[in-house]
Amino acid sequence: MDTAVTLRFASQPVDLSALGRALRGRIIEAGDPSFDDERQVWNLAHSAQPLAIVRAADARDVATAVGFARRNGIEIAVRSGGHSLAGHSTGDGVLVIDLRDLRGLHIDPAAGMAWAGAGLTAGEYTAAVAEHGLATPFGDTGSVGLGGITLGGGIGWLARKHGLTIDSLLSVEMVLASGQIVTASESENADLFWAVRGGGGNFGIVTRFCYRLHPVDQILGGALVLPPTRDVLRSLVPIAAAAPDELTTIAMIMPAPAHPAMPEEHHGRLSLVLMFVYAGDPEAGRAAIAPFMAVAEPYGVLASPMPYPGIYELTAGGAARHASTTRSVFMRTLDDASVDAMMAAIDVIPAGSMIQLRVFGGAMSRVPATATAFAHRDAAVQVSVMSAFVDEASAPAAVAWNRGLFAALEPKSTGVYANFLEDEGDARIRAAYPAGAYERLAEIKRRYDPANVFHRNQNIAPR
Repeated sequence: MDTAVTLRFASQPVDLSALGRALRGRIIEAGDPSFDDERQVWNLAHSAQPLAIVRAADARDVATAVGFARRNGIEIAVRSGGHSLAGHSTGDGVLVIDLRDLRGLHIDPAAGMAWAGAGLTAGEYTAAVAEHGLATPFGDTGSVGLGGITLGGGIGWLARKHGLTIDSLLSVEMVLASGQIVTASESENADLFWAVRGGGGNFGIVTRFCYRLHPVDQILGGALVLPPTRDVLRSLVPIAAAAPDELTTIAMIMPAPAHPAMPEEHHGRLSLVLMFVYAGDPEAGRAAIAPFMAVAEPYGVLASPMPYPGIYELTAGGAARHASTTRSVFMRTLDDASVDAMMAAIDVIPAGSMIQLRVFGGAMSRVPATATAFAHRDAAVQVSVMSAFVDEASAPAAVAWNRGLFAALEPKSTGVYANFLEDEGDARIRAAYPAGAYERLAEIKRRYDPANVFHRNQNIAPR
């Protein structure tokens, strides 16, 4: 474990040459031809000028970079896929420890386990294990890095069938603030293992994950494009929650895609696009989605059997870099007041904005709330208000719309998902960790990182 030190920030130029010589990987500084591209993150609202970027080759490189940063008073940012909504994977004047070159993957189909480097994306991992008819639950977009999606919890297409990503996490290799490289699992550093399952990057830098694999081969995947009416919204949670565990849905109020399977007159029309994965027999999947179509006649039905990685092809547009803002809440249900607030908001929805709704239950809800740092096992639905900025001039109006709908929904909130937080203050971070989870995390933070070296995250201060 770490010993307490005072963290300072470098005010004088730092000679990075010694760090470069000590690495198996490489260091990229301002002036390097690749620096401007390397420093970019997914959310362009958080474009920054880091001091340098360390492309670590292994866990020892990560430990070397951590030690150098601490000795020289340099703030650390950690990047896996760079998808942090809050921009925590970069910053002005920071040393970015970039994990993208940690790409090792060992798959053991017989044991039902896979060991994966933190630099892999969810899509890369999913495609590789799918060759064996297997999968681990991740999020809804394949371009996210394993580090961020896993450490925050991991809500995605298999949540109702196989739970969160952390419910399939067996162990991690990680670098502590002291530079020590440790393993955390149920049997080794169990307190640390509990904390990294939802507590984010507060406790160290995870360089390798060991996951459980589940049989997932052909799925029924696609989308129902429905009219965004009050009746459709009111029916969404009851129908999705009552569906078989094999069915996980993510609905988005947004313009309908210009897909050849849908009549052209509906292309671009404001719709409720109900995307889904049925992780089982495709014919049973068609029966599972039928109740949604009984509420309102769809504008279009895009549903077909596919290998599981195919769902990431349908969400590939989410990989594009853009500036955006998000506010999100967990709720017990969509009551009439919340539905009315959404209906009013979509009447004036700005270009580039959407409302996303995820209905939970199933396997993720059957894990005890205290089993992991992610404690929102009883959440029924997540509503996220997302606004991408079409251009700089449109940003103020988009933010005002976003915050207005969020303000109407927040009184009914039962908490928030840490991975869907921007920099929103301590109260919102505490809302991500209810029922004593925050206090337990703060105590573990004190034991492993008392100086709060790893604070560019949804930060839990040492207690």
